[in-house]
Amino acid sequence: MAAPTFEEIAAVLYAGPPEDFVSSRKARAEEAADPGLASAVRALRKPSVAAWVVNLFAQERAGQLREALQLARELREAQDDLDAPALAKLGRERRALTKRLAETAGELAAARGERITPATLEAVEQSISAAFFDPAAASAVASGRLLRTITPSSTEDDIRDAVVGDIPALESEPRPTGELQARRARREAERRVAAAEKEQASAERELTTQDRALQLLRTRAKELTERASELEAELSRARADLKRVKQDLPDAEESREKAATRAEAAASAADLARKAREEL
Repeated sequence: MAAPTFEEIAAVLYAGPPEDFVSSRKARAEEAADPGLASAVRALRKPSVAAWVVNLFAQERAGQLREALQLARELREAQDDLDAPALAKLGRERRALTKRLAETAGELAAARGERITPATLEAVEQSISAAFFDPAAASAVASGRLLRTITPSSTEDDIRDAVVGDIPALESEPRPTGELQARRARREAERRVAAAEKEQASAERELTTQDRALQLLRTRAKELTERASELEAELSRARADLKRVKQDLPDAEESREKAATRAEAAASAADLARKAREEL
């Protein structure tokens, strides 16, 4: 028969009668053949009363705790599909279950002669509540080796420090029930539809934008084509006018020269006539 491990020894001590902890620890250390194991056992600290109650429940009601933690996993999975009223109802049911389990743990401890105060029971309830929300906390509670209690707000380091020895991994996730599988499939299908509809809406908005841009460009191209035709026609008329002007220019220059010669001759004749008048 294999010798018990450190974790197995600690689990027995941490769920045993608190008043016998010191003597039981000494006896277990003396039984250990490995000096290192014996030293580790002697170094174990006594758990708080509330932690002892949780450890006692984890060992005495292991099946009940396992079922509750499995239900908690399924509820965490299912709550993504619930609306606000259903979530509120789920929260109330979870709190009620936590309270019942804590009361059961308190009754186990009381049956062993331990006085359980309201503060102790509250600490027990907080540890069980933490196990419902956090897989690491669930592993810690299920280990039955809590040195002190934990809360839903405990960090990973807090949880690690609250447990003596290694924290065991809980059993692998249970195979989803038919209803849970159907919910997961529906949720995944809804996510794919939502993603596809989002992409469709985005693509349609882009198409509308591109249609508008294309129509604007087509309209502008038509306007510019018409304007270019008008300018080409105007340029053709201007060139024709320029050609006629160039053709008429030599005759106009010749006529101007004749007019200038005539004007000079007329000016000379006018000067002679004025002098003749002055001599009379």
